[in-house]
Amino acid sequence: MISRNSLSNTRNLVLCAMCAAITCILAPLSIPLAGGVPVSLATFAVMLSGVLLGGPLGALSQLIYVLLAAVGLPVLAGWTGGLGIVLGMTGGYIIGYIPCAWLTGLIYKKYGKTAKKPVKILFMILGMTAGNIVLYVIGTAWFMFITEMTLEASLAACVIPFIPGNIIKMAAVIIIGLPVENAIRRTAYANEPAV
Repeated sequence: MISRNSLSNTRNLVLCAMCAAITCILAPLSIPLAGGVPVSLATFAVMLSGVLLGGPLGALSQLIYVLLAAVGLPVLAGWTGGLGIVLGMTGGYIIGYIPCAWLTGLIYKKYGKTAKKPVKILFMILGMTAGNIVLYVIGTAWFMFITEMTLEASLAACVIPFIPGNIIKMAAVIIIGLPVENAIRRTAYANEPAV
């Protein structure tokens, strides 16, 4: 007989792999916004992973994604990959996906998971905002170290133009994440073995 714990572990691993796969599929894609700033769908997948999986598993899904990119799978922006890109001038943002998913999931699952919908959405927004701040700090510090650009120039190049796109992606995570989370929860309960 399969134990409840074994089913839960298997389910979590499958969900983790699915979120890593979603990031692999979406990260190479970008949508141009007004002003010509391309918005990568990577951070949408990263935040969604945190919301759906929680902190530890969300971070694990993004660690898997970063490792796949580092070994050369074409899962980065523009269908590229390789250690050189992961360690390149924007590599801090790629590596920052791991703590971004962790913090997003940690805050949301700890404070918002069982709350009523408005509070749930509030903690989802707070988690995604905190995750993005950590992502921007790590990515910008890395960018400054590699390029030797000033903080102001780095923020102007790597952060400020992307804030509107991140707000749109956060809204999309709320719209998509809540029903998907409910479906995952219903499926989990439906498949639990009788005790």
